[in-house]
Formats: sequence, structure tokens, C-alpha cells
Amino acid sequence: MALPVEPARLRQEFPDLTEEDILAYVAVTKRILESAVKDRARVTREALEAGRAAREKAARGERLASEEALSMRYLAALDKVQRSTVKR
Repeated sequence: MALPVEPARLRQEFPDLTEEDILAYVAVTKRILESAVKDRARVTREALEAGRAAREKAARGERLASEEALSMRYLAALDKVQRSTVKR
């Protein structure tokens, strides 16, 4: 399954992304795209909500499960991409 944006292009266009960011983008985006079309919006919302919850949990100093860490890294990657595309 083709990704909407290939990792090589992300690395080139968004140099602030770490390898962990890229891996999270790939894993979560594939999960979204492998969902039924009618479920993609829900799966995306759930991924973002999980990322926010994981970020809050980490801020409290709590240990994250691997799935939580993935969600948080995905959210961080999206934040970096969005932050770099905002015109000031």
C-alpha cells in the first residue's frame, strides 16, 4: 500500500523529523489506510486522541506502553510537519 507521502520525501521536506517520527508516521498511516474507507476518519481520530492522552501521561511522568509511545510519536511528527508549514 502506497503512503500519501513517502518517508524519503518527508525527510527531505521536514528535516526536523527524527527517524522515530518517520517510523511512527509509517506505522500509523498504514494502519489508517488499511482500515475500511468508512472507518478511516474514526481510526485517525482515535490515533490523535491516543497521542494526546499519551502526551499527558508522559508529562505526568508515567511510563508509556509501546502503543502509547507510538501514538505520541505520531502526534509529535504531525506537529513538526504542521509547525513547519505554517506561514508567519
